[in-house]
This record gives sequence, C-alpha cells and structure tokens, in this order.
Amino acid sequence: MLAFSSCWNNGRHSDGETMIEEIVDLGFHHIELSHGMTVAKIPGIRKAYERGLFTCSGVHNYFPSPVEVMIDAPDAYEYTSHRAFDRQRALEMTFKSLELAAEFKAHYLVLHMGSVPMDPKKWTKRLTAQVTEGHQNEPDYVKAKIDFVKKREKLGPLYFHRAIEALTKIAERAAELGVKLAVESRSRFEDMPTEREMMKLQTHFADNPWVGYWHDFGHVQLKHNLGLLDHTEWLEKVSPYLIGGHVHDVEWPARDHRVPFTGELDYQPLLDFFPENCPLIWELSPTRRSEEIRDCLKLWKERFPNRC
Repeated sequence: MLAFSSCWNNGRHSDGETMIEEIVDLGFHHIELSHGMTVAKIPGIRKAYERGLFTCSGVHNYFPSPVEVMIDAPDAYEYTSHRAFDRQRALEMTFKSLELAAEFKAHYLVLHMGSVPMDPKKWTKRLTAQVTEGHQNEPDYVKAKIDFVKKREKLGPLYFHRAIEALTKIAERAAELGVKLAVESRSRFEDMPTEREMMKLQTHFADNPWVGYWHDFGHVQLKHNLGLLDHTEWLEKVSPYLIGGHVHDVEWPARDHRVPFTGELDYQPLLDFFPENCPLIWELSPTRRSEEIRDCLKLWKERFPNRC
C-alpha cells in the first residue's frame, strides 16, 4: 500500500477537507493522518472521508495535537518523562489518537516512545557536524561515538522501563479498537528506543499481535551515516516485526524528508524486506514542491509497480 502523509501540507491549511483534496490531487488515494493536526481540521477531514476521497492507511501520534501545544510537536509529552503529569498526558492523548484511528478505519498508529535526558547538541549534532566536515574516519570521531554509545547505554534502562510500562497500557486499548501499534525507528540515538532496545521491546511483545515495528527510511539512514548501524543489516534483523515504513530520501549526511530518488538511498534492496501490501508512506518536508512529488511518484510506479 503506497500512501502519503499529511505532514507535507498540514501547516498550509486551516480546513481539513482542502488539505485532503490537495494530497489526492498529487495522485494518492491512501493517506496517513499525521501529528501536528489541530482539532479544527478534523471536521473537514471527516467530510473528505465521508465523500470517499481517501482511505486512511494509518495515524501518527498525536492526532490531533494537544490543544495547549501551539506548534507541531509530537514529542511535547513523553512516556519516558520524569514528570508524572507529562506521562499521563501522553497516555491520554494516545488513547484519543487511537479512537480517531479506529473511526477512520486506520490499520496502525505510529508511536514515538520518548527519549533519555541527553542534550542532542552535545551528542548527535556534534557527530553530525564532524561527519559533514569529513572527519568520520578519524580517531577523535571514533572515540566520541564510542563515548556517546556508552553513556546512552548506561542511561537507558530506566527510560526503557517507562516506555514498556506505557506501551503495555496502550496495547490493551489498541486491541479493543483493532489498531496496531507501530513503534518508530528514531533519527537520534538519544531517543527511545535505540536499535538494541527496539529488539528487546519487540521480543517483549512478541506474543502480542498489536505491537510491531515501524521503519523510517530516512531516520535509519541518518544513523547509518554516523556509523551507528548498517541500514540493510538492521532492517534484515528487525524485519520479522515490520508493520510498515515512512519513505523519504536523505541528502548526505543529514537532510532527510526529501522526495524519493533525490538523495542517496537505494530503495530496492531495502524494499525486499517488506511484505507485499505493507504500508509505505511518503513522509515529505513541507518545502517539497508538488511538481517534484508528481514526477517522482511516476518514477516510483515505473520502478516498483508492485509497491503502489
């Protein structure tokens, strides 16, 4: 199933119906309703849905955004937070997202699971800057990367426990509503879960049919470019748990959410790990032009006719 995320044009519309119409005009019938959505847009989305303009492939938490959060901030509340209020608010908003996902007959809800308290400016952004300058093969870079991994591993267990605790509660409601929970691969090593934690999480819920893995092509490629993993090897390892993926490209080393075929990703060997009819959602930056998207969609259909 090839679909398109509303994150591309959500910020340009005050009415949900016209937002959907613009995406349909690109050539997509399946749509993922993404985070950053105001409550005011939902009536228009319902109108478009009732008109049969689109089918909802899935929903990305939080949908809608918390009313008190004035910007698109899917991590405004985290299950891993030290603040009990934030953890509870995260659960409340996720339950609301699940209810709307069920209303639109979505197959899945994409989840961010939180983070550990490490300043990205000191860690991920620092490594990215060194790679951008071509220092990734130098001893200082290797040492900085190893120090990063060691510190993250040391801090992880408490926040992993909180993530598992939250996901256990969410999975109970997901089972009642018939919506799968897709735990997303993140772009920063500070985020929850790391790849090691993801495998541990998936093993923990291996007997639960409502929990699985969501592969973000761009996010994983960013980690690949920092030397934190091998993209193909990771996808092969985690593929038994796949629910679907966010498709976008990456301009070396760290500009993601580009239109497919405009960056460094070779999709064919990666797509081989995805079962047929597995949801593949184009999740693009709002800066990408309609003409560029249409042209690349045509090319995608020519190259991957069984992935449309």
